[in-house]
Amino acid sequence: QVQLVESGGGLVQTGGSLRLSCAASGFAFEKYSIGWFRQPLGKKREGISCITGSGEIINFIDSVKGRFTISRDNALNTAYLQMDSLKSEDTAVYYCATDEDCPEYPTGYWGPGTQVTVST
Repeated sequence: QVQLVESGGGLVQTGGSLRLSCAASGFAFEKYSIGWFRQPLGKKREGISCITGSGEIINFIDSVKGRFTISRDNALNTAYLQMDSLKSEDTAVYYCATDEDCPEYPTGYWGPGTQVTVST
């Protein structure tokens, strides 16, 4: 069965860093894209960026430019989101998802999410 599980969230000070992980199982990980998304409380879910199986990156928003970096390690069936210089506006539940491509809203599988809270 396809599974995605996020980890690495938590409480961090403004200006701090976190590295989120997305552990995948149940499918040919290297052939599929992984996208990172977030949903602040009371707001709509937004796409951050996506990485294809071969490592091509598609960015969806500019608000994290120069601060967030997506990557993947196919040998470990894991994708990552490195988050630096965190701001209060980054507070949200962060999700990873997989699909055959890098659509703006994947129709494949989603993880349950991990909470990121940036203190002010």
